[in-house]
Amino acid sequence: RNGVEVIGLDIDGTKVQSINAGRSYIEHIDAAAIREAVQAGRLTASGDFARVKEVEAVIICVPTPLNKNREPDISYIIKTGEAIARHLQKGTLVVLESTTYPGTTDTDLREVLEAGSKLQAGVDFHLAFSPEREDPGNPDSKVAKIPKVIGGYTPACLEKTKLLYSKAIQTLVPVSSCRAAEATKLLENIFRSVNIALVNELKMVYGAMDIDVWEVINAAKTKPFGFMPFYPGPGLGGHCIPIDPFYLTWKAREFGITTRFIELAGEINTLMPRYVISRLISALSKRSAKALNGARILVIGLAYKKNVDDMRESPALTLIEMLEE
Repeated sequence: RNGVEVIGLDIDGTKVQSINAGRSYIEHIDAAAIREAVQAGRLTASGDFARVKEVEAVIICVPTPLNKNREPDISYIIKTGEAIARHLQKGTLVVLESTTYPGTTDTDLREVLEAGSKLQAGVDFHLAFSPEREDPGNPDSKVAKIPKVIGGYTPACLEKTKLLYSKAIQTLVPVSSCRAAEATKLLENIFRSVNIALVNELKMVYGAMDIDVWEVINAAKTKPFGFMPFYPGPGLGGHCIPIDPFYLTWKAREFGITTRFIELAGEINTLMPRYVISRLISALSKRSAKALNGARILVIGLAYKKNVDDMRESPALTLIEMLEE
């Protein structure tokens, strides 16, 4: 939208085809916006990583899930770095946006980029981290207006990153390093995880006391200072809050530190689908003298948040599995 020519690279051919045909595969991004950019020649998509040679900056936005042992899986970052490195040119800026533990950019990603390109970060090419910030499903949220945190591997890397993002973002928030930027994103998500866990726990406590937690929150949020409302739910969903805090938990062990707040919040939030089931059993028994076994249950809403098409980590999926069991 700001006149920059953009190439989207993806190993998923259906996404490449959608973009080049002017179609959107993301619910909250209008197809008309894609179509306009494609027709103007400012946006194209490809599966050919050799096109990295054509650009001045590369932004990496790939998944960072947990593995089956709930440990960080940065394999998508590493494999993407290897694919980019083969075609990396001198002077190019590489920015990682995927949420990860501090040290990923200036250690893990830097090493694969340098090994594959035979170039040196901070000397031959620029390297930075800038976490994504968006509010899916909120029509009033505009990416251009959300302040963007940026951290460079060197001061020169930071200046190059400022030049890139100032093309599209109104407010930039420079920090001292890639690690400070990585830690900032984790703090944002941990803050939400811990506070959601708090109200989820209070929901159970107040429920036992026959007090409506929603009424309490609405009353508390009239306080104009020192309080920010968070709301209870059937568990956590989406890619960020249920996963990202555990990237720091894992990394902290390397320094001999136990992150008790983060782990306790995770336990409480993970418990919520089970709490919903217990309430459902109680309600069925009280209202119709029925058991859950044999009852017909309607589950409304599959995404982790209203008006989004993202079902990653959605507690509704856990609820459905538990109901079937």
